[in-house]
Amino acid sequence: MSKKVNKTNAIRFLDSKKINYDLFEYEIEDGLIDGESVCAKLNVAANESLKTLVAKGKGNSFFVFVVAIDRELDLKKAAKISGEKKIEMLAVKDLLDVTGYIRGGCSPIGMKKHFPTYIDESVKDLAKVYVSGGRKGLSIGIDPKVLKDITLSEFGDLT
Repeated sequence: MSKKVNKTNAIRFLDSKKINYDLFEYEIEDGLIDGESVCAKLNVAANESLKTLVAKGKGNSFFVFVVAIDRELDLKKAAKISGEKKIEMLAVKDLLDVTGYIRGGCSPIGMKKHFPTYIDESVKDLAKVYVSGGRKGLSIGIDPKVLKDITLSEFGDLT
């Protein structure tokens, strides 16, 4: 990249661990940060671009689910894999306090705290996946197996 990028927690984490990744900046002034628009801006397939979803279980337990933007998280499967009877999506207003990230910039890498993390198994054999780089307009390209290892997550059937 020719210009300097302001480092996010995700980038600082990857750099501190000397992890190989690619960084992609894209324009957000048009307000289009939905998955389909981001895929078009990055020129990647919808099954390669991942969204990071945060859910709440019983009490104060939080879980992170990473799925391709062309898929929908199945809350029953998510509850089962996380060992909860029931989970619900975290309210957007609580996302920053819990993760340190905002909607549209939530990365599974470098959250304020580590939460049990699950990545949909549909991406495990891809050469590269794209996750938020920690802010709107920034994506990280990374091997899904490396993503699994650095987030201490597991692959599972989530959709």
